[in-house]
Amino acid sequence: MSLSNPIPLTDVDTEKKFRNFVEITDKIDPIAARVYNTYLSMHTHQCVDYVKQRYDVWLKFNHAQMSVYDALEQLSTIVDESDPDVDVPNVYHAFQTAESIRKQYPNDDWFHLVGLIHDVGKIMALYGEPQWSTVGDTFPVGCRFSDEIVYSSTTFKDNPDIKKPLYSSQYGIYTPNCGLENVMMSWGHDEYLYRVLKNHQQCTLPDEAFYIIRYHSFYPWHTNGAYMYLCNEKDLQMLKLVQKFQKFDLYTKDDEALPDLDELKGYYQNLIKKYIPGVLSW
Repeated sequence: MSLSNPIPLTDVDTEKKFRNFVEITDKIDPIAARVYNTYLSMHTHQCVDYVKQRYDVWLKFNHAQMSVYDALEQLSTIVDESDPDVDVPNVYHAFQTAESIRKQYPNDDWFHLVGLIHDVGKIMALYGEPQWSTVGDTFPVGCRFSDEIVYSSTTFKDNPDIKKPLYSSQYGIYTPNCGLENVMMSWGHDEYLYRVLKNHQQCTLPDEAFYIIRYHSFYPWHTNGAYMYLCNEKDLQMLKLVQKFQKFDLYTKDDEALPDLDELKGYYQNLIKKYIPGVLSW
């Protein structure tokens, strides 16, 4: 499904500095320290065995029964500990992303909805999952960790997979150009929401929407060009779409210009009824 011709965007500040990751824990800046320590825990524990354990916990879909909008509203209690750019509840970022997409692509309502719900998987943090296993950039496990992963030079030293020759080789358990759909990613909100939606038979979002949701946090790949040797033709075709989405995901963050959620609620509830109706298993 191709996007309609975009309307030139005038309200996204692409000059503002985002993803300003501090290389060492900054004891003066509590947000920088929070971000670094979140990634340190993530890179210490996210390995093949851990991801398989999370599948066993979360892919039974037995934690809650609720609509997508009810899940979205729960983001009002979550501040993403991995994000150096914002310090407000994640629900505002959801609407900022969606509204910016809506302004540039007014005819692609499925794309608006993806902007709204892309981070809803973060509700795992409200059901016992630590944030380092919920938020942040994702990366493959089962093969060598790329130098393009944020903080990679200091945070993977205690990860159990680096001591295993197979898992620490370039291709690891995979084959060249096997396709990202065959790659086990670090556990987080991307994969969780993707699986929840796939499990919901009434979801009619296009394949492009599922792809964006599943890989929008895979920054080492879509922004830094890592892991291209695992990609197949579909991944290369989808890459430009994920990159389009990433600009809205990143450059619309603004702690000072928060949207009126009540004013926007009706439009997005109608989109959810159109594409993801009913009660989902989480």
